[in-house]
Amino acid sequence: MEPRLVGPGPYRATRLWNETIELFREGMPLRRHRSLFKNYECCFKASEAVDWLHELLRCNQNFGPEVTRNQTIQLLKKFLKNHVVEDIKGRWGKEDFEDDSHLYRFPPSSPLKPYPTRPPYRKEVIKFPDWNVPEAGTSQEHIPVKPLMMNSEMWFKRHSIAIGEVPACRLVHRQELTQSNIEERWKSMTLSHLQKVLGLDSLDEVLDTKLVNPKHIIHNVYNVNEQGIVILEDKTKELPHWVLSAMKCLANWPSCSDLKQPTYIGFERDVFKTIADYYGQMKEPLLTFHLFDVFVSVLGLLQKNKKAIEALRVSCLLLPPENRKKLQLLMKMMAKISLNKNLPPLCDTAGTRTLMVQAFSHCILCSRDEVDLDELLAAKLVTFLMDNCQEILNVPSSLQRVIEEHVVHLRRVQFQKSYPEVYKERFPTPESEAVLFPEKNKQKPQLLMWALKKPFQPFQRTRSFRM
Repeated sequence: MEPRLVGPGPYRATRLWNETIELFREGMPLRRHRSLFKNYECCFKASEAVDWLHELLRCNQNFGPEVTRNQTIQLLKKFLKNHVVEDIKGRWGKEDFEDDSHLYRFPPSSPLKPYPTRPPYRKEVIKFPDWNVPEAGTSQEHIPVKPLMMNSEMWFKRHSIAIGEVPACRLVHRQELTQSNIEERWKSMTLSHLQKVLGLDSLDEVLDTKLVNPKHIIHNVYNVNEQGIVILEDKTKELPHWVLSAMKCLANWPSCSDLKQPTYIGFERDVFKTIADYYGQMKEPLLTFHLFDVFVSVLGLLQKNKKAIEALRVSCLLLPPENRKKLQLLMKMMAKISLNKNLPPLCDTAGTRTLMVQAFSHCILCSRDEVDLDELLAAKLVTFLMDNCQEILNVPSSLQRVIEEHVVHLRRVQFQKSYPEVYKERFPTPESEAVLFPEKNKQKPQLLMWALKKPFQPFQRTRSFRM
């Protein structure tokens, strides 16, 4: 079974999980091993599994060569916890997987993860909300209506209106475009653009659109400084000053204006640990649990660089402003540190770039479900973010321009239609006008005979007609 590229779409993380398990079970070499004077058939050593799976992941275009041996060990630990593998005595779940000579085997039961059951969706593009619809709570659907008793007079009125004898007229007032209407337009058009970029028939199975806050989108577009960083209205949600100073210190190493304390050997490592500890203690990742499936779907577009960048630019607009700002500052710091040749090594066992990905991947993207490929997927996404952070974390100007032009167009609308389409071409007749406007129903006086200068005379031949 050859590895294949898993594109964007619903349940991409689950599809990757199942495919990785299938590749591992089908390709992992099994042979006889001897342990404690006893032979075991069709099994493998833990170190052999790490070697084989690590090479598989590095050659798989869904993960890439950035996968480390430690990440492979973490994945095998999840395999053992979920009974993808078991030790030679049939134990799993509570056991721990180590990179050693311990023997493991595949269980006879299927370890594949079932797909979540969600209500089916219809293949359609996101519809724009009607801005003429009354606000929530003002709908007439729940207003009790008194049943109407149909009598001859009421029937005659309805019949007269239907055939056009007495048109039912109503004054149409101008409808203003409210802030709520504008917010709904921003939300619907942003999600519609995201659906188009991802190439999906619907966003229902990767995103609960009801949880998308349009105020976050508008804030992330307009409330930014000259560098494109989000400006927060609630200052209590800002990064603590000491964290921001530590980030500036490493980003601008060795020259930093905020650096007031004396340095010592290993000082930069302590500063980095301070930053990593702050981001690591967050209860929810910066890209939020709610948007996990969206960003995982974007990973399927990494082969198409421009499409992936556009999808990430739009997806990041859906973030709460405080999350977006923390992500912007963190990614800018990581990009600068990775390219800073003057910064001393921050770790003895890994390079600076690898260390950045390992330290911050989990706080940027992870799923609620621990039994997933979130470490590998997060590492791939963070690597791409770090290489393209300047483009991704800026506001998509083309989308902003389209939505703004659409809102301007809506504001030019002066009146709204009162009747259904079936009545729009009906015009009042003279009879109906006479009923509605009785003052115009005055007959003209008959032409008086005396007003004529000469009465009517029969034709008489004159001399001019003689031959």
